[in-house]
Amino acid sequence: SLRRGRHPRRKASFVQQRCTLSYVSLSGSLAHILGPQLTVPQSVAVQEGRCIFIPCRVSYPERGWSNSTPAWGYWFKKGAESSQDPPVATNDPHHEVLEETRERFHLLGDPETYNCSLRIRNAQKRDTGVYFFRVERGSYVLYNYIHNQLCVFVMAPTETPDIHIVGTLESGHPGNVTCAAPWPCEQGTPPTFSWIGANLTSALGPEAARTSVLTVTPRPQDHGTDLTCQVTFPGASVTVQRTVQLSVSCECWARTYRAQGGEGQGLGEAGPGV
Repeated sequence: SLRRGRHPRRKASFVQQRCTLSYVSLSGSLAHILGPQLTVPQSVAVQEGRCIFIPCRVSYPERGWSNSTPAWGYWFKKGAESSQDPPVATNDPHHEVLEETRERFHLLGDPETYNCSLRIRNAQKRDTGVYFFRVERGSYVLYNYIHNQLCVFVMAPTETPDIHIVGTLESGHPGNVTCAAPWPCEQGTPPTFSWIGANLTSALGPEAARTSVLTVTPRPQDHGTDLTCQVTFPGASVTVQRTVQLSVSCECWARTYRAQGGEGQGLGEAGPGV
């Protein structure tokens, strides 16, 4: 089995957590000033459901290994024991990862080339916290970089879908309404769309990865009613929505207006009083 160093089990407030660059080896001694170092952003923020790429570089001594010696990298959440607890991400095929981060946290960098970059997709609130990196290569390089690791904060969504209506909605005539997800995340789980509104005669068109098209055939009484597009990101169990009021034009309003002696007067497209 792999040997791993230990670090103290200390609970720390995310807000108060101070990130510094140092490491602890198996003996717990401090790193030499020219010894192993980790370069990673002090803190990053990401919205729920989104993806984020976190660049990271790591250094370690050229001792106890050759070019053919594999290098294993592990990201752990603070509070984990690297000697026994599963990491959130690793390139070690013989090591299980934490179930709640499986398929979402990926060690993209190759520790053999001193790269420890991490990608998080379908970010969830529970991902908020502090993470530290561990590298193993040969019999000597067995390091936990445990101070000022990586501070991750997952925020509630601040963006809502975009709703676009092509042209003017006319009573009795089909028109298209497009809803676009508020952010692109190519590596994330595609969102699902749902529409909520009045008793419109409608049909869903083909759904692309980030958009949904609704074909509606409005009636005069649908003017001024609400139409809502909901976007759910299943990988993070988060839903955002936007509501618009429909503006429906109808020739019947013009006929009624003329019958009441209003010929020659201009009308807005959405009907009387609009």
